[in-house]
Formats: sequence, structure tokens, C-alpha cells
Amino acid sequence: MNTLGIETSCDETGVAVYSTDRGLLSHQLYSQVELHAEYGGVVPELASRDHLRKLVPLIRTTLAQAGLARQDIQGIAYTAGPGLAGALLAGAAVARSLAWTWNIPAVAVHHMEGHLLAPMLEDSPPAFPFVALLVSGGHTMLVKVEGVGRYELLGESLDDAAGEAFDKTAKLLELGYPGGPAIAELAEQGDPGRFRFPRPMVDRPGLDFSFSGLKTYTLTTMQSESAGLEGEALARLKADIARAFEEAVVDTLAIKCRRALQQTGCNRLLIAGGVGANARLRQRLSEVCRAQQAELILPPLRWCTDNGAMIAHAGLLRLQRGDSGENTPRAFPRWPLSGLSSSH
Repeated sequence: MNTLGIETSCDETGVAVYSTDRGLLSHQLYSQVELHAEYGGVVPELASRDHLRKLVPLIRTTLAQAGLARQDIQGIAYTAGPGLAGALLAGAAVARSLAWTWNIPAVAVHHMEGHLLAPMLEDSPPAFPFVALLVSGGHTMLVKVEGVGRYELLGESLDDAAGEAFDKTAKLLELGYPGGPAIAELAEQGDPGRFRFPRPMVDRPGLDFSFSGLKTYTLTTMQSESAGLEGEALARLKADIARAFEEAVVDTLAIKCRRALQQTGCNRLLIAGGVGANARLRQRLSEVCRAQQAELILPPLRWCTDNGAMIAHAGLLRLQRGDSGENTPRAFPRWPLSGLSSSH
């Protein structure tokens, strides 16, 4: 069975074909970073229009790369949520239109389930169960994964996601968009001993996160320390603040991951989502897992960001489990993972 996957939840247009027998046959990814960079963040209307412009050419290229014709596709999977409403509808409308034309099922896929199952794209997929840290621009959560469709939410962000905090802090420091890579690069030049920012919510029980206060702390530090500074002195201050901010986020995530492993008794920790590409976070979680005698599962960087491959794969699993899809395009800007059943 060959499944075409379509991902349009935010600012990346991803298309891929996944095969039951041969695995990932082809994938294409178009990033809208340059489009949104001048605005300092994603503009939803522009994102939706760009998805519509890019989807059909990307689908054609993906099928050609896989050496397939439309009659070789037995199912379509598309991201139905969570994400930007217009962007989701763009992908859903194209997916359902193709499915109707080709007379095949189209199945709605939860974006977070795609990330959770992305490690299964590798030749040596991890065994269940495991604890997953999903950390991206729109989501920060800890999930216990027992199997396909069997997810237990352990904790999540009560306000800003970690990736969102990175983007807003980068904007504050005038580093541009996207903020995560920019903060990480500047942090390498920072003095780790100059500032120590608070680790939010680590002094109370539980596995929830909060990063809005850390963002505010960063702002007030910048305002109080930058008065009268310019040139090299101001550049050093920004680097030191970037270092302190990154360390605070990474340390907070690591502390909560350690608690999750202890609380669940799992001996595997998986990291997924765009912030999962952060080198300092990967290093810190390696230390946590060594101390806990747990296995750390780090997907390749190409599967950390949004992509069509993870949607095609998750959709194929859904179709194999009996999900026949629906005739109406589905889009859920807010779609709690807890509301996802084993057969949604």
C-alpha cells in the first residue's frame, strides 16, 4: 500500500509517499521561512496562500521522484490539526479533492501523532513503551506512548511553548526569525556565568511547563542591563542573555524529562519536534538518560521539523488499522492529543 502524506499545519509544506513494503519512497519539503522573516513570525494568511501555490507542484515532484503514477496511490493522509486554521484547510481541501478524484480514502492525521511516530521511519525503530518530549513552536508536552493510538498526556505547557518562547526572545534580541537556531548560535558566544535565569515550575510537583514568565524575565534583564550600551558591549550582553535563556529552557525540559522517566518507570526517552534539533538540549538529555540508565531516542534532524513523511507514515498506520477516512475535509486548529482515540 502506498500512502501520500500532506503536511500544512504552519509554515512548511511537506509532501511524501510511504509504502508498506518499501518504506519512505520520496519526500519534498518547502519552507516559508524567507516569506515570514520580514514580519518576525508566521503570518497565517500568507502561509495559507503559499501552501495552495506549492502543494500541487510538490505532489507532482514527489510522485515523479518515487516513480509512481496516481493509480499507484491507495490512500492519502493529511494533517487535520492542530495548527493554523487556514493552513490546515489548504492541505485538507487538496487531500480530499485528490481522494475524491482518485476514488481512494483520505484520512485525517493528528500533527502530534505524526511527530510521536516519526522515529518509526528509521530502519531500527524504538520499541514501545517510551516517554516522548514533544517540543516545538506551538507545543511542549510530555507523553507516555504505549503503542499506536495509545497515548497518555503527562504534562504540557500552560502558556507559551518552548519554541514560541525562543522565537519571541530572538525578536527581543533582534535576531530575526526563526528564533531557535538564532538563539542557539548566539548562545555559543555567551558567558555561562554572567546570568542565571529562573527554571519555571521546577520547584513544584508535576510535569507541566510555563515559559511566559521566563520570557518576561529575559525582557526585564535586557532592559535593565542594556542602558547606555552599544557596539561590542551590547553584542556581548545579547550573547550572555541568549546563553542564560537557552540554559534555562534546556534545564527546565531536562528536569521534567527526568521526573517523567521516574514517574512512569519507562527506560526510553524520545525527543521530537523542531526544538529537538537544539544541540544543547540533546546533550543535556543524554546526561539525564545516562544517569537514569535509560535509552535516549534522537530522530535525525530532518524528522524533527514538520514534514510530510511523518504524516504519510502515521496515515498509513491509521488506514491499516481500519480508519477509512471521511468525505468532508477536517481541520481542527485546537485538537488535544487526549482526544485522539486508537481509531479516531
